[in-house]
Amino acid sequence: MPLFEYKGLDKQGRNKRGNMDADSIKVARTRLKKDGIFVIEIHNKSKKLKNKGNNKKNANSTVPVADLAMMTRQLSTLLKANIPLVDSLNAVAEQVENSILAEIISHAKNAVNEGGALSKSFAKYPKVFNKIYVSMVEAGEMSGTLDVILIRLAEFTEAQNELNSRIKSAMIYPILMLVLSGAMLSGLFIFVIPKITAIFDSAPDLELPMLSQIVISISEYMVNYWHILLASGVASIFIFRNWKNTDKGRVSFDRLTLKTPVVGKLARLIAVSRFARTLSTLLQGGVPMLTAMGIVRNVVNNEVLAVALDNARDNISEGESISGPLKKSGEFPPILIHMINIGEKTGELENLLEQVSESFDFQVKNAVDGLTSILEPVMLVVMGIVIGVIVFAIMIPIFDMTNIAN
Repeated sequence: MPLFEYKGLDKQGRNKRGNMDADSIKVARTRLKKDGIFVIEIHNKSKKLKNKGNNKKNANSTVPVADLAMMTRQLSTLLKANIPLVDSLNAVAEQVENSILAEIISHAKNAVNEGGALSKSFAKYPKVFNKIYVSMVEAGEMSGTLDVILIRLAEFTEAQNELNSRIKSAMIYPILMLVLSGAMLSGLFIFVIPKITAIFDSAPDLELPMLSQIVISISEYMVNYWHILLASGVASIFIFRNWKNTDKGRVSFDRLTLKTPVVGKLARLIAVSRFARTLSTLLQGGVPMLTAMGIVRNVVNNEVLAVALDNARDNISEGESISGPLKKSGEFPPILIHMINIGEKTGELENLLEQVSESFDFQVKNAVDGLTSILEPVMLVVMGIVIGVIVFAIMIPIFDMTNIAN
């Protein structure tokens, strides 16, 4: 069924806009008129998107996490009110403002109307609905608790988005400082220092200190071979990315990351927090343990930790515990192992994981805030020292020239 996008005015003269499924544009106008909306503009969005080739593009498109979480909450609310799934999807498709998401929901509604499963429809769009989302929707459909599952999914999506936003915000400042510092130092060495040191040629008897010679040599090298430095930098990044994408390289890099002071602790906290929250959400959603463990190994985004989770999954398939392999790996905090061990014995694993995930989220927040507060003064001090050394290296010969002249 085509999806129409409309703009209009209600009886109070307020602007109204949205999406609507209808057999034709005439039917859409009639329905809107009955709802008391005077149509100003209406067009067939499905046809427009199809003409642009977006049906194929949607499979590789992404949508903002906030839009996905809002859509999930709206769908859950409608289902909780005992509105049939097809009608709920239709209402959500009309309400969603994101055109890509509206089109995807419309396609899902048509598939469900024809007897298909909602989870299978969502699985066609892996960039929008990840494995966690699809698995939980599938579990909700099988258990008849889709409305409850969707609420948990919305909360989980919002929590993950908040965590990712906090980490990205913390990284913006140091990255910006590094870029600006690199640009400023490059400008000093390439443009400023050569002009200042040119005056040293007028004093052939001047003996330059070692520090001045080093700074001038660096400047000359950057001026004469900047293209080689640039090419080397690009090549290094290319080689590093290729190495990191290999199995051996990924494991080595992730192991090095975990052992790095400060950064390693933060990376471990983030990975463990994601693991605990994701596993708790999946188990509460009715996803089988083996399936859930197969999903969460990709969430930690660290191959060293993922290997430990694979070993734990093998243990589960043999009827053993999860906590044993995790403890043996030495990569997971003792409190997490302890809580998992208790959860396995008491049958409250998902609830205990949720509690421990909240604890780790709090630790991540404190660690990120602490790292941000430390990085700012440290980077300023380092930049001050570097610039001070450069100025000192240039000013000493100038003072010597003045003394010689006198």
